[in-house]
Amino acid sequence: MNTWAQALRVYGNPRLLAILAMGFASGLPLALTGATLQVWLAEAHVSLVDIGLFALVGIAYSVKFVWSPLIDRMPLPWLTARLGQRRSWSIAIQLALACAIAALGASDPVSDVWRTATLAALVAFLSASQDIVIDAYRIELLDADEQGAGAAATQWGYRFGVIASGAGAMALAELFGWPRAYLVMASLVGVGL
Repeated sequence: MNTWAQALRVYGNPRLLAILAMGFASGLPLALTGATLQVWLAEAHVSLVDIGLFALVGIAYSVKFVWSPLIDRMPLPWLTARLGQRRSWSIAIQLALACAIAALGASDPVSDVWRTATLAALVAFLSASQDIVIDAYRIELLDADEQGAGAAATQWGYRFGVIASGAGAMALAELFGWPRAYLVMASLVGVGL
């Protein structure tokens, strides 16, 4: 008969801890292109119409099935031979995502709202791409009897990432300003690496 302690022991598995970290990196960008970004835009006195249009950047999450076969099958030169298909895409996307988040934070929504919107769309695209890789990697990394725990670890990490990029980013912005808050969030993507 299994006890609760035995059931929870699976979460100490290093592979599940890696999945938790990747889930965290997966959850970070969502608020940075959603609610957190809307607060920043409102504080910058961007028009409500423009703020409403920023909701369109989230479309990338709904249509990621379009480019997921590309990520699933196309090797990256140099990296795939050394790290494998999933790890190479994960590293490439996460490095690009960190740069895009930092660039988004450095943008000025008052003077160039289109640049901010373009960068927000890029962050959402890279985030959706990261989700594709993380889901595939989790399925390949874990045994069949670990898939449920892997899904739970992903969700826990994801929720912690959303909290960090929501409340955490807003608290940082209050203390240090939006560019630095986004820079810190960009560095936290490294948790998934």
